[in-house]
Amino acid sequence: MTDSKPTADTPPDHLAINPRSPYFDQSVLERGIGIRFKGSERTDVEEYSISEGWIRVALGKKVDRHGQPLTIKLTGPVEAWFLDTVTED
Repeated sequence: MTDSKPTADTPPDHLAINPRSPYFDQSVLERGIGIRFKGSERTDVEEYSISEGWIRVALGKKVDRHGQPLTIKLTGPVEAWFLDTVTED
């Protein structure tokens, strides 16, 4: 597995919004990421992997004993894109 930097218009293959995750990237999240899962746009995605074909979504307002939201893994085709564009100076 290679860890190559994504190009300016391609979001990373794996991304999480939880700062405790090794897949968390603040600079990418600041640009905004759109997720399409099984043909419909989702706004409740906690983590995704395009190559493995899954997303994680929160399970209502339930939290674990550490206060982190409980999530469920859903499998299917995942598409991701940036909500804004990068302007090259």
